[in-house]
Amino acid sequence: MKKIIFLFHGLLSVLFSPFTIQAQTVVRPPMVEKEFRAAWVATVANINWPSKPGLSTAEQQKEAIAQLDFLKAHHFNAVIFQVRPMADALYDSKLEPWSYYLTGEQGKAPDPYYDPLQFWTEAAHDRGLEMHVWLNPYRAYHPTSKNISEQSIVKTNPELVVKLKQNYYWMDPAKKETQDKTAAVVRDIVKRYDIDGVHLDDYFYPYPEYNGGEDFPDNESWAAYQQKGGTLSRGDWRRAAVNTLIERLYKEIKSTKKYVKFGISPFGTWRPGYPSIVEGFDQYNTLYADAKLWLNKGWVDYFTPQLYWPINRIPLSFPILLGWWEKENTKKRHLWPGMNVGDTSVKGANETLSQIMITRGMTPNSAGAVHWSLSSVIRSANLSKALLEGPYKKDALVPASPWLGNKLPKTPVVQFSKMADSVQVSFTHSQADKVFRWVVYKQYGNSWTYQVLNRHERVATIPASIKDRANKDAPLVKIAVTAVDRLGNESERIETDITQ
Repeated sequence: MKKIIFLFHGLLSVLFSPFTIQAQTVVRPPMVEKEFRAAWVATVANINWPSKPGLSTAEQQKEAIAQLDFLKAHHFNAVIFQVRPMADALYDSKLEPWSYYLTGEQGKAPDPYYDPLQFWTEAAHDRGLEMHVWLNPYRAYHPTSKNISEQSIVKTNPELVVKLKQNYYWMDPAKKETQDKTAAVVRDIVKRYDIDGVHLDDYFYPYPEYNGGEDFPDNESWAAYQQKGGTLSRGDWRRAAVNTLIERLYKEIKSTKKYVKFGISPFGTWRPGYPSIVEGFDQYNTLYADAKLWLNKGWVDYFTPQLYWPINRIPLSFPILLGWWEKENTKKRHLWPGMNVGDTSVKGANETLSQIMITRGMTPNSAGAVHWSLSSVIRSANLSKALLEGPYKKDALVPASPWLGNKLPKTPVVQFSKMADSVQVSFTHSQADKVFRWVVYKQYGNSWTYQVLNRHERVATIPASIKDRANKDAPLVKIAVTAVDRLGNESERIETDITQ
């Protein structure tokens, strides 16, 4: 026993000897932030772009570049661009006429000619922004366009359209020809353009005020349904029509280009009483949008309920609604809520920042937000400054969508050369055409940081040293470069020690 005690004491003396070798601190590189950061760009009524109908091509492009540059500078990574405001097109289409909001005359192409969607897509991608096209599936005419052209669906297919009392025209969602037309438009865009997503907003059956508070005038199609022996109630029949289109669009997008995401931004509440605090508007029985079903079924890749109310508005509280939608997200799709940026005051900016932080906390595996709208963010100096100094201080990648594909890109081949006061890092990739962004990781002293580069960038010039928190020179020690594909999958990284 004494011998065992002696050995034990000897072991303790070794363990706690002042000459014991301490384990070295392992400095691990950070993971790049992953968060969907998007803004809507509305073209209907020239809300966001172009600023008015009939601008020259150069003026339109200048406005577009300014908006995309703003998004890049403020570390956004996606834009949701409205390309079909009223059965028309802000792109070159053989299916529908050029938009009035583009040229001031429906059916008239830009002069000099260019394709706005192609222009926006290429410019967005060059800035590391995903391009999501936003379509209205049923609106046929908006009264801000002044007159109905001979090329409007109101004139070419009057059998599909009904007039509402506030001078709107709406395609009848229950008619198969309406569904076929919208599906054909979506399929055409997905096939011909290098987009990243297709997006629908909250306009399904129209809001009651569009028809003076009266019911949607679909007596003709309702009577035809009943004559064929239909047994659904009128509300269920309308919802079934919308559900059919949503499921169809999701499947057709995936059969055309699987990686193109499908997103919907429905009204922020499903029904009063869900959850129990909710009062007011019932989209299920008014817009005939069973948004909960679409999320439950996984007919979307991302879901953006328009949670346009503040945190402390009890009947419509932002975090309570977000929590309810998250519980309904049984297929684990992206839940990226819409946020209203209407209040440009410091208080309004703080509200938006608080909502972003709540979203990060409640959906940590796939954070994200969509801001209504881009012009509001640009006009709010308080918010744009607060975003850049706060939650959007660093660049972020769009979270990956593993159900669409989770194969990692190959690791880039990295080379570097030392200059007098910098290091030039260059990189190549065997499948460079499939790389959407690059991440360059840098270790200075015992601290890591990163920067995100865009698809065509192949060289990064990095300072050989920086000032650390103690204002001392911290030398560049290691670098690593990763490749990121269209779905947000990031390659493995191999660290290179540049001190050798």
